[in-house]
Order: sequence, then structure tokens, then C-alpha cells
Amino acid sequence: MKLKLKTTLTLSIAALLSISLLSGCAKKGDNTQEANIKTISTSDLEKKLDDKSWVIVDTRINDAYNGWALDGIKRGGHIKGAVDFSANWLNVDAKNKEKTLEKALETKGIDKDKNIVLYDSNEKDSKEVYDYLKNKGYDNLYTYNVNEWANDKNLPMVQYSNYEMIVPAQAVKELLDGKTPETFKNSKNVKIVEASWGEEKEAYLKGHVPTSVHINTDTIEPPPSWMMASDKELTKFANGYGFTKNDTVIVTGPDVMASYRVAVVLRYIGINDVRVLNGGNDAWVSAGYELETKSNPKISGNDFGATIPQNPDLIVTIPELKEQLKNSKFTLVDIRSWDEHIGKKSGYSYHNKKGRIPGSIYGYAGTSSTTLEDYRNIDNTMRNADEIQNLWKSQNINTNNHLAFMCGSGWRAAEVLTYANVMGFDNTSLYSDGWIGWSNDPSNPTETGEPK
Repeated sequence: MKLKLKTTLTLSIAALLSISLLSGCAKKGDNTQEANIKTISTSDLEKKLDDKSWVIVDTRINDAYNGWALDGIKRGGHIKGAVDFSANWLNVDAKNKEKTLEKALETKGIDKDKNIVLYDSNEKDSKEVYDYLKNKGYDNLYTYNVNEWANDKNLPMVQYSNYEMIVPAQAVKELLDGKTPETFKNSKNVKIVEASWGEEKEAYLKGHVPTSVHINTDTIEPPPSWMMASDKELTKFANGYGFTKNDTVIVTGPDVMASYRVAVVLRYIGINDVRVLNGGNDAWVSAGYELETKSNPKISGNDFGATIPQNPDLIVTIPELKEQLKNSKFTLVDIRSWDEHIGKKSGYSYHNKKGRIPGSIYGYAGTSSTTLEDYRNIDNTMRNADEIQNLWKSQNINTNNHLAFMCGSGWRAAEVLTYANVMGFDNTSLYSDGWIGWSNDPSNPTETGEPK
């Protein structure tokens, strides 16, 4: 009886130890799942570029996809034909996050029945996206280190023509640390400004990129009409901040739309090199950097170095617009919500007139006058160029024409104009006064309803 009990106890202990060991192995496997992840060679990946049963996914931050050579990689940009699904998106705190990510997977053709190659350059981003997809039931997953591809100049990589116009937080941090990141080698006077509405207490003093000087958007579009300031007022603005035409100015802020609005105005007056922090202050924090809350005073000057404006063709006036709408080589792209475009909503609490400019073409935007989700990723960075162009193709927007972008008063359109420039579309402009400026004059024709 004692022998039987001893044997039973021994077996029980052995069983418990076995379960414990298996449990330990399972935990170890969860933490070092790399052993179970399939990889793909460069030669095999090259053969899959045109295979519709394979999808290649760039999991790095979008600045790397756009063209920036980050984290020591030899060539910036993405593998030709690759789509983007950044690991950074998984860490964003956003409303309806999972629904937005699901839609992104669908749009990019990242389907469960396809073979999916996830690539990065740090062997971290692809692992995060791998785990996310694995938990959603994806099985045909592979990983790849894009450094191997970038090291071979014979393999195709794509950079957007003017990718440097929107900058990653990493590049701004390098500048603050006294370094010279790529595309800044010829920049002599680098200035960082923060664009947001209202006095400093409204947003700026709650946190901004270090050294940045606050620009109240009312300065470049004064109330009560909030139309772009006159050239005389903009000259005073430029001197008040000590801007010169030879400056390099990086515009940041909590609302990226405000940053793009100010950036376009700075380009209009004639500053040679104007850029925007891609993703705004959220991108700075996401990169692991801290915002500061002290006030940085502006330093005034009295010599911009040229007569303002230096780039008058960047902005279309109402008289110019009326004339250009007769031109078959000119397209007015309406960057407002569908409800605004068809006249169901005005889009603004301070403007009650509804409708659109006859001849304008719906160019997508978002669900309200303060959102632009059709053109942004979930982290408020620029959506990839192929997807933006697909939006335009769906509305028969001819990109060979001169494209003038408009919205309600210039904010949304300024952002999309910049994205178009990043993509290489330079035959473009901003109709800055937008629907509000147009409809304030009752003699201007308008229309409502769905376009025929």
C-alpha cells in the first residue's frame, strides 16, 4: 500500500513537473516566437514582386516608406510594389481603432488567403505586425530585413519626388542635437515654429516641440472672416518673426492641419525651404521624445530679403478662379466632406451657406470640416501615394491638369496640396478663400445636390 501510494505520488509530481515545463516552454515560445517565424530570401522575394498571391508590407514608420533613409539604412523609400502597414499604428490611441485598421488591411489587399511578407530594418516592427496579424488568424506570414534589399542598388526602391517636405521626428531631433540629417545639408537657418489657433495658453503652453516658436493662425488669417491675410499684413508677419527667404522652416503643432495651412502661407511669401513634421506633435511623442512647456519668444527682423509674395502662383484668387474654370486644363478639387459638397451641410458653425462651386470635382476629405481621414493614416501621417491617387481616379480627376485644391477656408486643402507636392505633382495651387470666400458674394454662382 505504501509502495502504491509512493508510486502514485511520484507519478503525480512527474506529471506536474511535465505540465510546468510545458507551460514554461509555451511562455518562452510566446516571447521568442522568432523561431517559428518564416523568413524569405532576397532572391525569392524578388521573384514574388509581380505575383498577385503575395503582398509585400512595409511595417516601418511612414517617413521611411516615403523616402527617408532612417536607422542607418543605405537607401530610403520602399520596395517597389509594397504597401504600408506601420507597426506604429498599433500603438495609436484612436476612436474606432480596430475598425480603422481592418479597413486599412482590406484597402491594401492584406488578405488571409495571400502570402504576406512583412519587412522592416530593425527586426522589431515586422514582429509587432506579425503578432497582430497572427492573432487575427493570418497564417501565411513571412518576415524580411529590408537592409539586404537596400544594399543592392540594382533592386528597385521607390522614393516620393519631394519626400523631404514632410519630415520625421527623428530628423527634427537630430537637428536639435546639432546634427545634420539627410536633406538638410544646405540648410543654413533652420527655424522650428508651432502652428495652432489662439494665444499660447490655448495649446502651445500645454506642450510643443523644443525651441519652437508659436504662430497663432489668426495672424495669417485674421478674424472675423478668417481669409488669408493681405500681402501687406503677411510682410508685417514675416518681419515680426524674423523670417527671411533663405530660411529653412519646420512647422509643427498639435493639429497637423494648422501646420499645413501655415506652411503653405510661408511658401507663398517666399521662404525657400518649408517643411512639416509628419504626424505633428503626436509623432514627436510616439518617437519617445518629450514636449516642452516654456515659451520661446519670437525674434523680429526687418529684411525678408525679397518682396512678398515671391510665389504668387501658389494661391488662386477668386477673379483668377473664375477665369481658370473656363480652362479645360484646370481642375478645381473640392477637399470637403460629401455632405458639404452636395450642400447638405455648410461644415462651419459661423457660416450657414451650403453648396459647391459649379465645375468643382469632389476630391474626398473626411466626415467633417475638422477631419481628413481619407488622406491620413490612423496616426495622422500622410496616406500612401497610390491610395491617394486611387481616390482621384475614382472621381475622374485628371492629374495631367493643373490641380487647384479648395475646401471651406484653406486648411484641409493646404494639407492635400502639400501631399500632392510630396508625390511630385507640382502643377498645383491652393484656392485659399474656399467655399466660404466664394459663397460670401451672392453674385457668385453655386449649386447643390449630387453632381450629374
